[in-house]
Amino acid sequence: QVYLVESGGGSVQPGGSLKLSCAASGSISSITNMAWYRQAPGKRRDLVALIHSSGTRDYAASVKGRFTISRDNAKNTVYLQMNSLNSEDTAVYYCYSRTSTSMATGTYFTDYWGQGTQVTVSP
Repeated sequence: QVYLVESGGGSVQPGGSLKLSCAASGSISSITNMAWYRQAPGKRRDLVALIHSSGTRDYAASVKGRFTISRDNAKNTVYLQMNSLNSEDTAVYYCYSRTSTSMATGTYFTDYWGQGTQVTVSP
């Protein structure tokens, strides 16, 4: 089991910045990829940024160049630095992790989610 606790959400004016944190605990050694998703009111939950176990980073086109995902292995924490925020970034942001378990019958993956943290961008 992996437990994810998010922090850093809040309200900010357009053009401002926020930094989200996600602290992981539990079966940390089994974690492969970690990511940030977001869900705006009335919208689906979409992938924002992904960091692979190799360190490679992927971003949604809407946030590329503005958001940065990073990981501090010593602190078991993943971050999302958000710059140049606009109203379209208003959403609940969720931390996500995937674990990999090797068994005789094959490799199995399990997804875990944080509780979500609200980000509101308004004048």
